[in-house]
Amino acid sequence: MFVTAAIAATEAVGEVAHDAAHEGGGVFPPFDPSHFASQLFWLALSFGAFYFFISRVALPRIGEVLETRAARIAKDLDEANAMKAEADAALAAYEQSLAQARTNANDIGGKARDAAKADAEKTRTKIEADLGKQMQDAEARIGDIKTKAMGNLNAIAEETAGAIVSQLLGGKFDKAEIAAAVKSARAG
Repeated sequence: MFVTAAIAATEAVGEVAHDAAHEGGGVFPPFDPSHFASQLFWLALSFGAFYFFISRVALPRIGEVLETRAARIAKDLDEANAMKAEADAALAAYEQSLAQARTNANDIGGKARDAAKADAEKTRTKIEADLGKQMQDAEARIGDIKTKAMGNLNAIAEETAGAIVSQLLGGKFDKAEIAAAVKSARAG
């Protein structure tokens, strides 16, 4: 209902304006030549004011903003170049430190390897000396055992010979005679 009333009011206003235009000669006021002088005056005045405002207020502010931005961009680029140079220097220092650390690690590894070889050589020499001593001790014990065995061998040979002779020939013989016979048999 409100929409219908608004449409009806708009149509009534349009008809009144249309009728008035036909009655007054039918020329649209801005196109009426009698108003050209005042229109040109206000056009020149508004254009001049707008030009004055733009040239004195807006353009300097825009120029300042552009200069500030350009200065800030230049400053940021300089800072970025300085930071890049610092980063490059830091990277070079890092790479140099890394190379030095590798060299030091290789030196330390070589020294550790040489020290381990020297320790192993000392240990091997000590073990060989201990084994040599043990071998000499073992040979001495074997010699002692052999000597004892040989000493016991004579006694065993004498006892065995005495037992054989007494069973074969019957009777008892003197131990000195049996010992002399065993010695002569071994010698010859």
